[in-house]
Amino acid sequence: MRWWKVLGLAAFAGVAATGVVIARAERRRRAYTPEEIRERLRARHAEVADRR
Repeated sequence: MRWWKVLGLAAFAGVAATGVVIARAERRRRAYTPEEIRERLRARHAEVADRR
């Protein structure tokens, strides 16, 4: 019965770690200003347009 507890704790730790990763990615994404996002999108578009 003890291994069920270990499995439960491992699952809980996995869920918590996933939440941390998602929160960090969201914070990083929101750190950009709207103008920075526009500049990055325009640069990507220009890069793709140059390939064609």
